[in-house]
Amino acid sequence: MRTHWAFFPLWLGYALLVDAIAYYTRGTSLYARSPRAYAALFVISAPVWWLFEALNARLGNWEYVGADAFSPWAYGFWATLSFSTVMPAVFGSAEMMTGLFRGFPRLRAGPRLRLGPWGLRAAFVSGWLMLTALWAWPRVFFPLLWVSLYFIVEPLNAWLGHRTLLEWLRRGDWRPVAALWSGVLFTAFFWEMWNIRSYPKWIYHVPYLNFWHVFEMPLPGYGGYLPFALELFALYHGIAGLFGRGRTPFVARALVPPDEPLP
Repeated sequence: MRTHWAFFPLWLGYALLVDAIAYYTRGTSLYARSPRAYAALFVISAPVWWLFEALNARLGNWEYVGADAFSPWAYGFWATLSFSTVMPAVFGSAEMMTGLFRGFPRLRAGPRLRLGPWGLRAAFVSGWLMLTALWAWPRVFFPLLWVSLYFIVEPLNAWLGHRTLLEWLRRGDWRPVAALWSGVLFTAFFWEMWNIRSYPKWIYHVPYLNFWHVFEMPLPGYGGYLPFALELFALYHGIAGLFGRGRTPFVARALVPPDEPLP
């Protein structure tokens, strides 16, 4: 045991660094807009990742080597503290990428994705069918973990009036998606790189795709990070909506130029 205590300060430093770069390139950042909302990201992040851990209990796609050295209470404490850094790291990196790439202007006029009432219902039902399939046949449908929650939560957010990515996509504006995808891949590189020499550490058991490892992660597994970023966005606004903040501009502002009106 040598690195379990270092995970949180390491990733807190990462989150603050990308936040600072975002501020330097954009004149605004998650922390600069609201220190209180920034702190709330850590609070929301932990239970969100525990949800994925609960689903993985059925899938077994990853495990933590060295976890058995901790008591249940100690493991719960260190794991929760570590999981709290997921959203600040991903959303902060997305805002940094928005600043570095000047808001991905070429993606402002892409293909339009319009889901009417029936489209939202179909997406919602599909999400539950995906979740059911991966639970019933985990070895076959395990990739659906990284899309099913988005298909469930995004329609819920739309029906409840919370902020959604669909508000941009129906206009053909793919810049927020590009920001999330580039941000999560940047974050994933450091997640996997710093994990390789850690102990405790996570390792993967990915059926059929366990080849071409980049650190512990099989190369095809990095594709799962892309829909995972969309799930984080949807889950954040779904949880914020429980507290009457479903349309908060806090995270959405990170994905487009700072002087641009939000949908």
